[in-house]
Amino acid sequence: MRQIIIFLIFGITSFVYSQNNLIIPDTLSGTSFNLNLQYGTFEFYPGVQTNTMGTNGDILGPTLIMNKGDFVDIKVTNQLDDTTTIHWHGMHVSAANDGGPHTTIAPSETWNPRFTVLDKASTFWYHPHLHEKTNLHVSKGIAGFIIVRDEVEAALELPRKYGVDDFPLVIQTKTFDADKEIVVPSNSDSVVMVNVTLDALLEVPAQVVRLRLLNGSSQRVFNVGLNNNKLFYQIGSDGGLLSKPLELTRLQLAPGERGEILIDFSSAEGETVYLMSYASEFPNGIYGATNPGVNTMQTLNGYSPNPINGTDFNLMQFKVVSETVNPVKTIPTNLVTVTPLNESDADITRDITLTPVSMGANVLNGDFLINNVSFDMDVINYTIPLNNTEIWSITNQSPIAHPFHIHDVQFYILDRDGTIPPPSEQGLKDVILINPMETIRFITKFEDFADDEVPYMYHCHMLTHEDRGMMGQFIVVSTTDVKNGESETPEKFELSQNYPNPFNPSTAIKFSLKESAFTKIQIFDILGSEVATLVNEKRNAGYYEVVFDASNLVSGTYIYRIIASDFASSKKMTLIK
Repeated sequence: MRQIIIFLIFGITSFVYSQNNLIIPDTLSGTSFNLNLQYGTFEFYPGVQTNTMGTNGDILGPTLIMNKGDFVDIKVTNQLDDTTTIHWHGMHVSAANDGGPHTTIAPSETWNPRFTVLDKASTFWYHPHLHEKTNLHVSKGIAGFIIVRDEVEAALELPRKYGVDDFPLVIQTKTFDADKEIVVPSNSDSVVMVNVTLDALLEVPAQVVRLRLLNGSSQRVFNVGLNNNKLFYQIGSDGGLLSKPLELTRLQLAPGERGEILIDFSSAEGETVYLMSYASEFPNGIYGATNPGVNTMQTLNGYSPNPINGTDFNLMQFKVVSETVNPVKTIPTNLVTVTPLNESDADITRDITLTPVSMGANVLNGDFLINNVSFDMDVINYTIPLNNTEIWSITNQSPIAHPFHIHDVQFYILDRDGTIPPPSEQGLKDVILINPMETIRFITKFEDFADDEVPYMYHCHMLTHEDRGMMGQFIVVSTTDVKNGESETPEKFELSQNYPNPFNPSTAIKFSLKESAFTKIQIFDILGSEVATLVNEKRNAGYYEVVFDASNLVSGTYIYRIIASDFASSKKMTLIK
């Protein structure tokens, strides 16, 4: 039985199509959550049952409401015939709890992530992340909201009555075949839906209303606004509240992005208002524009003709009714303190490029690469020291815009092609749309979690691109002994130190094995690139000194990592020439 609340809407509207009552997902709250991934059917079209997937129901899933500081226990049971995963998109959790493609859930198995909620009040979401099948599982319906609350947000006069003046809205487009089955993958996504409701209609009270917007589409970018260019106020981005409300008429949302907005309906009782996407304002080179590539000769199979490409279209309709008890009637002046990281505090800058496999008229139908390589589950692209503050400079050398997403951390955008980003992009983010031939730089800090075995992902959030290899992975390593993000005493070895440190041109790495173990010693530069492997063999119990000769390397900070069976340790050392 689907766990949903249906808002009943009565009356005659002026919209040319029949309206459907917007579905609002039910909620689960507390510290223990049970989620069942299952098959279902859903009636998108009257009298027709479409095959779907859902969480605790036929399609989509319940909204999980969490509080910052709570320790949550989640059990995810896979009732599908297919292996899958569940990723907590945007949340700052350990790699083992993140739900990336390495943390699979086989059919009939239960995965049990447990973690403390460290995030600020914001809107996140959960969705599958199985390599090569993310698009299928998300498009079929497995996705849900996560709302995190905290004391700072609770002290503000904001709408927060779920389903009354605070509404989660996942905007998607899909393709249906002649039998009304969902087609995956497809570039012919002409069917618009909000909360899986076609031609959605929602009664809203004549007061300030909060909308938690999520672009849950596989590829399409939306240019969200109200009809007649009515004003609204953005109060939050991917990772939390902004410093103050922003008065806007447009908010661009790429796949995976979220935005919280306030709309003041106080003087609009009895009126009908439309939430729209003004795609006619997109330049070429964005999925959703008239042409998805910057060159009109570059075509994307199935993209045209499509009545919503490059046009303005309705997402849903609001009917304004009387206000509720104790309504919020004003827009706050200020929200929270936002303190971006300082560029001067960055340890390194990583240069990243997004490129197509090949150019030409058919380039958009091919695969895309990050740093000229396709994703390999067995290759760690970056090794990042715990507590590193880093700038990532990402240049899109392809003819289509890519929404770049990183796991584990939120970031602050420094600039777009050297220009300060608009205020709507100056809060915490985990997805950023990078336009063709554009360079964006963001700054972030990799803190709290380290794991030598389980990686985090970074990737394009166009799910077709991600599934076909536009993804990389990194591990975060600690300068103290770690296993699965928790400090503990190694059972297999003791790492004393390297001496001398600083050194030139060589240093001895000293360690002892308590018992026989397969041992590996690797050296990484500060960018995470491996520069040497000193040991890669089984060794007996005993004390060892391994010399690292850096005569051919430049001055700087290096990291040496020792792995002995299941345990690992990493430390920094400095070469000065």
